[in-house]
Amino acid sequence: MTEKDAVQALVPKSLLGLEAGFDIDKLLAWAQTKGLVLISALAILLIGLWLAKWLSRALERVMTRANMEVTLRGFLRNIAYAAMIVIVAVAALQQLGVPMTSVLAVLGAAGLAIGLALKDSLSNIASGVMLIVLRPFRAGDHVQAAGIEGTVEQIRVFQTRLRTIDNRVIVLPNSLITTAAIINFTANPKRRIDLTVGVGYDDDLKVAKETLLALATAHPNVLQDPAPEVLVTALAESSVNLELRSWVKTANLMRTKSDLVEGIRNELIGKGLNIPYPQRDLHVYHHDADGRPLTEVLTKAIADDGDVAQPAIKPKA
Repeated sequence: MTEKDAVQALVPKSLLGLEAGFDIDKLLAWAQTKGLVLISALAILLIGLWLAKWLSRALERVMTRANMEVTLRGFLRNIAYAAMIVIVAVAALQQLGVPMTSVLAVLGAAGLAIGLALKDSLSNIASGVMLIVLRPFRAGDHVQAAGIEGTVEQIRVFQTRLRTIDNRVIVLPNSLITTAAIINFTANPKRRIDLTVGVGYDDDLKVAKETLLALATAHPNVLQDPAPEVLVTALAESSVNLELRSWVKTANLMRTKSDLVEGIRNELIGKGLNIPYPQRDLHVYHHDADGRPLTEVLTKAIADDGDVAQPAIKPKA
C-alpha cells in the first residue's frame, strides 16, 4: 500500500474533500515541506521555555550564594526570564518564516499604544526599578515615605507594602515614594537622642548639667562612645534651655528616650530645680458702649452720686 492509499484509508474522503476534487498529492507535498518546519518551531518553543525556566532558577541560586537581597533576586530573575521568553518566541516565529520586520513593527506600535494607556503603571515600574537597584531602604527597615511611616514588608515592581506601628498595612505606589523625601530610621546601627530641657533663670546651671549628664551616663542603653553631652542652647522667654544628647543603638531608641524623659523630670525636681512652663501676663481693658474706658465710666458714676461737684445746667433761651 502506498503512502497516498494509507492517508485515504485513515481519513474520510469527505474530510479531505476528495469528492470536490481535492488533490491528496498537494496535501502530502505540503506536509513534507512544512511539517518539518512546524515540528522544528514547536521544538524550539518547548525546549526554549524549559531552558529559560532552568536558567532563571540557576541565576537565582547564584544570586543567593552571593548573599544578594531577596527583592533584588526576584526582580532580576523575572527580568531575565521575560527576556529569554521573548528571544525564544522570536526564534520560533523566524523558524516558521514570519518576517521579523513586520513583527517588530507590530510590536512597536502595540508597545506605543500600551505605553500611552499605562503611563502611570509604567511610571510605577520605573520607580520600582530605581528602588530595587538604588536601595534607599530594604525589607525590614523602618522608614517614612510619601509622608507615611512604617516598616517595609515588601518592595514590588509596582508598589511597596508598609506596616505601621499600630499594625495597619499601607500599600504605596512606587511613583509616590520616589518623588518625595525618604527617611530611613534604621539605616544606621546607632542614633542620637536630643532632649531639650528648660530650667529656671534662678537655678544653678552647673547642677542642672551635672544632673542630666549623670542620668544619661547611668542608663544601660546609652553608649559611652560617643559620650553623652549637655549643651546650653537658648535663653528662652521663661527658661534657660539645655539639650541632652546621647547615643543609643537604633533598636533601643524609643524605650531609652522614654526612660530619660521620666528620669529628667524626677531628678530635676528632686534636686530642687524648676522646670518652668510658658507664662503670659494678660491685661484686660474694658470699654463702655460709647468707647469710654472703664475708669471714666466709674468716675462718672461716683459723680452722679454727689461725691463730685456737677457743673451748673444753663437754662434754654
